[in-house]
Amino acid sequence: MKLNDKAKNVIRAWLDITPAQKNIYYLNETFNFESNAIKNRIWMRGDPEELDEFYKQLPRDNSYFWAASPRIKIRKIHSGLPSLMVQVLTDIVIRDLNGIDVASRQLDWDEISKDNKFDEILRKAIKEALSIGDGAFKISFDTKLSKYPIIEFVPGDKVEIVYERGRFVECVFKTEYKHAQKRYVLYEHYGKGYIKNVLTEWGQNDPLPLDMIPQTAKLIDVAFAGYKLPDENGENEVMGRFAMAIPFKIKDSTKWENRGESIFDKKTSSFDGLDEIISQWADAVRAARTKQYIPDALIPRDPETGQMLQFNQYDDRFLMVEGNMQEKGKNQIDVTQPIIPSENYLQSYISFLDLCLQGIISPSTLGIDTKKMDNAEAQREKEKTTLYTRNIIIEAIQKTLPTLVNCVIKAYDEYTKQSSGDDVDVTVNFGEYASPSFEATVETVAKARPGKVIMSIEASVDEMYGDSKDDGWKAEEVKRLRVENGVMETQEPTINEFDELNGDVPAGDDYR
Repeated sequence: MKLNDKAKNVIRAWLDITPAQKNIYYLNETFNFESNAIKNRIWMRGDPEELDEFYKQLPRDNSYFWAASPRIKIRKIHSGLPSLMVQVLTDIVIRDLNGIDVASRQLDWDEISKDNKFDEILRKAIKEALSIGDGAFKISFDTKLSKYPIIEFVPGDKVEIVYERGRFVECVFKTEYKHAQKRYVLYEHYGKGYIKNVLTEWGQNDPLPLDMIPQTAKLIDVAFAGYKLPDENGENEVMGRFAMAIPFKIKDSTKWENRGESIFDKKTSSFDGLDEIISQWADAVRAARTKQYIPDALIPRDPETGQMLQFNQYDDRFLMVEGNMQEKGKNQIDVTQPIIPSENYLQSYISFLDLCLQGIISPSTLGIDTKKMDNAEAQREKEKTTLYTRNIIIEAIQKTLPTLVNCVIKAYDEYTKQSSGDDVDVTVNFGEYASPSFEATVETVAKARPGKVIMSIEASVDEMYGDSKDDGWKAEEVKRLRVENGVMETQEPTINEFDELNGDVPAGDDYR
């Protein structure tokens, strides 16, 4: 018994876990949302000179390739991959957009969409949301430009999106102006039923009169859609029915609450490493040029003066050596060229390329075949990552565009003094992307239902001949196929014929 008690005490002591102490950890963010948006925009622009200047201005010393200042001059090459990823994903989504159906206001929306060139606005919105992180659609009126509402998309680095308890409150659009060698910032607060304008000097918080600069002198605050100002105590404010600003984002940010996330976030280190490998490869190719070692007696010289011809790095790639004056020596030209480890560079390139693209887009979508698999099934497998990203973008569009279309129509009705009714049904139609071929689909369904008829004769004929044959010819072909299959068509008897066959009425008498 004493031995058992001793064992129990040992186990109790071993299971007595002291809880961890509460500690406070301090982290210094390198970027806020705006500066991170600037960084992403520079990657999107794809100018190597801008990347080099930007990373060298970062406050902390880092080991990024673009921040390095080597003592030996090297050529820094940018792959252009970030911009290419955004352009291809945007084109895929826009190409598959089949249209926007607006139930009872289709004509009004068609006119507004045509006036604003909405396809281009949506293209810009997708591109900015993928690269910057988010943004907002802005609706305004300017009778000098159009009688319809003007739709703009403002990227996330020029707008602040305000939420309360997870609910959208307002968008604050920031516009910078210059006047009399000073910089000013106009803050346009677009909320539910109101537009409020606040002008400040750049870097200051104190509001200034709007007529301080000519660019904002004619701006006024606007209330609409049932909005009521708060009382003297700042209470009893009544919000309007809708706002003339709609936020748009594709992914939620993991760093900044209620903001969007760029596809470049968490990938910039991989982009930097890919550029370093490409630059190193190009530098190795340059250093591995063929070199000729020529004796002094064989150096090309001017026939008139005897002087050595001027050296050119690309035309005269040689090094001068002393002539061989030995008894059996010979003056000969030696040619050397280092071996470039291309396979090592290629493997490193493919590895970093996979890090840049994984989870976002397939290499085959960009025209890059890293696995050397050309059959159709392998291509569709590699396209799955692109399909997932495309579906995420389409879900964000289908969630935002109905709200935007309704707000545009309501704003138009409010501006033209028409009655603003209930929301209309809006459907955003998209086509298919990278779907299996018809032959592959039939084969798959046939395997799932062996021995079963999975398609009617009419559907088979229509699928096979399509628009190459008219409807009359297809109908005759269906009859021929039915006859060959033993299916005979007879005319369905009328009520009179049915009664005559049963003997209910005399033959030839009318049935009444």
